[in-house]
Order: sequence, then C-alpha cells, then structure tokens
Amino acid sequence: MTEKEVNPHFEDFLFDWSTKFQFLVGGYGSSKSYHVALKLILKLLEEKRTALIVREVYDTHRDSTYSLLEELVIDLGLDDRIKCMTSPMQIRFPNGSKIIFKGMDKPAKLKSINNVSIVWIEECSEVKYAGFKELLGRLRHPKLKLHMILSTNPVGEDNWSFKHFFKDELNNRLVLDDADLYEKRTVITNDTYYHHSTADDNLFLPESYIEQLDEMKEYDPDLYRIARKGRFGVNGVKVLPQFEVQPHEDVEEAIRRLPSPIKRAGMDFGFEESYNALVRVAVDPNKKILYIYWEYYKNKMTDDKTALEIVEFKESRELIRADSAEPKTIEYYKQNGFNMRGAKKFQGSRLQYTKKIKRFKKIICSDKCTNVIYELKPLTYKKDKNDVIIPDEFSIDPHTLSAIWYALDDYEVSDLKNPLERMKRLMGRR
Repeated sequence: MTEKEVNPHFEDFLFDWSTKFQFLVGGYGSSKSYHVALKLILKLLEEKRTALIVREVYDTHRDSTYSLLEELVIDLGLDDRIKCMTSPMQIRFPNGSKIIFKGMDKPAKLKSINNVSIVWIEECSEVKYAGFKELLGRLRHPKLKLHMILSTNPVGEDNWSFKHFFKDELNNRLVLDDADLYEKRTVITNDTYYHHSTADDNLFLPESYIEQLDEMKEYDPDLYRIARKGRFGVNGVKVLPQFEVQPHEDVEEAIRRLPSPIKRAGMDFGFEESYNALVRVAVDPNKKILYIYWEYYKNKMTDDKTALEIVEFKESRELIRADSAEPKTIEYYKQNGFNMRGAKKFQGSRLQYTKKIKRFKKIICSDKCTNVIYELKPLTYKKDKNDVIIPDEFSIDPHTLSAIWYALDDYEVSDLKNPLERMKRLMGRR
C-alpha cells in the first residue's frame, strides 16, 4: 500500500469509470495529464487490461507521457514490480496489464493492436478528426468495458474536439455548452465525463508560475484565455466583433419594422474548393445595422444547375451584384434572364470593402444562415511572420463575406471618425 497526495479537484475523476468518454480540458500547469497517468496506473493494477496512449507524433511520447508514467511508477515505489521498457516504449504490470504507445504519424502500426480497452489521446486537439474516429475503431474488447480519455489545452472553437464534444454551429449540434463546464467544473452527460481545470487547481505549483500566467493578460489575451483560464475560444483578432446571431423570425420582424430598409443581394462564384455564395442583406441606415437574412451556399455546381436553384431571382428580377472577376459567368446569367451586374473591384478593394462592413454598429444574422455564421462569427485576421495583422487577409477564405462586399458595392456606411461626417452630424443637431 502506498499513499499518494493528489489535487482535490481530481479526486473524483481518479476513480470514476462510469462513462465511455472522459474529456479533460484545462490551462497550463493544471495537472490534468499527471492525474490521467495516475488513473491509468491504478486501473491497470486493479484489472488486467491493455491501454493505448496516443499522440499525433510518436517521438513526443518519450519526453511527455512515457516520462510522466515512469516518474509516477518510481514515485509510488512500484518500479520493482512495474517494468518501464524503452525499446519499444511499453509499460508492463505484474498482473499482465500493459501500456503501449503509438503515434498518428505512423497509422499503419495501429492495425496490429488487439484487445485495447482503454485509449488515452494526449493533446487530442493535435490529432486529426479522422484519427480520432480511427482510434474509436481500435477500442474493442470481448468482455471489458471500453473507455477513451481525451486531454487537451483549449484551442479554437473551429477544432474538431470542440465541435464533437461541445458545439458544432454549422450542423446545429449542441452536446454541452462549454460555459456550463467552466461554471460547474465537472459535468457528466451523453456518456462523457467532462472535467475542467486551471493552475489554481494544482496545489503543488509555485506562486511564481501562476504570476507568470497572469502576466499574459497584458501582452497576449488569446494565450491568457488558453493558458490561465483554460477556455476554448476564437484565436486571434476577430474581423467582425459586432457580429451576432438572432432567431430568423426576430430578424424578419426587425426588417419589416424598418421605415426605409435598403435591401441588397450579392454573389461570390466558386466551383471546386470555393463556393457559390449568394446572400440577401438589409441595412438600417439610421441605426447603422446590417441584417443578413437569406443565404445560398453550394460548390461543385455548374452554372445551369445553380440557375435552376436560384430561379426566384430570375422571376422577381431582383438585382444581384456579383464578382466582376467572372465576366463570362455574369454574362451567362444575364443571357438566361437574371438581373445581374458586376460589383466594382479595384486595387485595395478587399481592404476598403472590409472597412465598410466593420463600420456597422451591429451585424445581425438570421440563425437560418448557417454558413454565414460558420464563416463570419469566428473569422480572424491572418498575421505575418512578425505577428502583425494583415488587414485584408483572413484565417479562411470567407465566401459569404465576399458576397456581402458585392451586395453593398455602391452603399457607403458613414465613418464617424471622418471629420466631415462628424461636422454634418453636429450641424444636423442645430
């Protein structure tokens, strides 16, 4: 018998095997990996099992998971009974249990694994979603209950681990609101045990380490959220921080109540990798609010097929402002009865169009425009090698943003920083 002091926030986790999945997310130094390793040792001493530990790159095990387990075995005084082998990396227990280590950079070696009843994916956000699903297929045993443990520092909400275990807005799928986890710290739902931790939960950390994490708030807010708070979010500087989503009925009602709405439609063309994106927007010129209330978003569609799917524009003769870089495509639609014209493009137009959209006080999007939401809600700027924002380049190629650019081609949002505009406003008050 060996006594081992652990952090109180992890006590229940160490002995809870009630669910198939266990998802641990936390900040730097929270001790989540340490307690997963201890949990595995305790379980494999108790029952004869084969556990598989996976990282994206096999060679990173040596200085992380393997080193941590070896240190724990020695610390527990079990190194005379539990054998830590280095070639290949493997840990063997006196009852026949064993821990094997694999990397997703060598997927062929996964095929020879049999009777694995526990999988631990360390830094699961670094593993590809296809890899996660492959590992699910490797988790099988004729008699024992199956478990998968996933541990990670939080990353962007566009990562598969967030979409799978929390929210996937594009597919309108909600498993658990991550805000609930941050508040409750542990949640059990959908056969998954969720655990959230920060450096405050590790009673063995020196105060100087926590102070170092706190300092990040001043110079790197994104890293502070990840390292200190242990929370998912959007990494980088948002392009449209005023973007919000509202129920479709509320958006339609708000547009109906506008005394003089400006309604527009814009289209960006695409085929293979990019998309045909067509959006309808409405502008409240007085309150400077942009409403996005309708979308069409598809790729791998020839022009004739797309024309059939957006035939309502042909029948209504509603004007579509489109990407002028595709004059042949625009001419095709015009010849087939669509009211379409090219939007102005010029040197620096991407930056000017983006600045225009950013001048809206609010951008309110219908919850039915799922692709607009998927592209624009988390959209961030690209950065150069010096970590400086590139104002006309983004984290993805947002086709719906291009469509909105074209829709508002000849509409100007007043810039309140402009001295002439400010003077006009002041004159209007007298």
